[in-house]
Amino acid sequence: QVLLVESGGGLAQPGGSLRLSCAASGFTFSSYAMSWARQAPGKGLEWVSGIYSDESDTYYADSVKGRFTISRDNAKNSVILQMNSLKPEDTAVYYCAGRFSSRILTGRNDYQYWGQGTQVTVSS
Repeated sequence: QVLLVESGGGLAQPGGSLRLSCAASGFTFSSYAMSWARQAPGKGLEWVSGIYSDESDTYYADSVKGRFTISRDNAKNSVILQMNSLKPEDTAVYYCAGRFSSRILTGRNDYQYWGQGTQVTVSS
């Protein structure tokens, strides 16, 4: 059974930080490019960040570049999204997704596996 389980969401103040984790099981994690995407209330899914299967490269949406950092640990089957300098517009449900490829794409249908999501709320 394939599982992607996100954790680490919650309430943060503007300018604060949160660290999201995604624990993967049931598939060969090191063969999958991994991404984070988010969906704000009333809006569509937005791709946020991705990392190659071999950790050789990372990508970020312009809206989070310089504030968020993605990393992965293939030995532990996990991917992390460190979010700093949070803004109210970062409020969304954040999803972890896996794609059977070394490379990153940004469309919903490009990913075979999705987690259930974790809520991030940025508010004072």
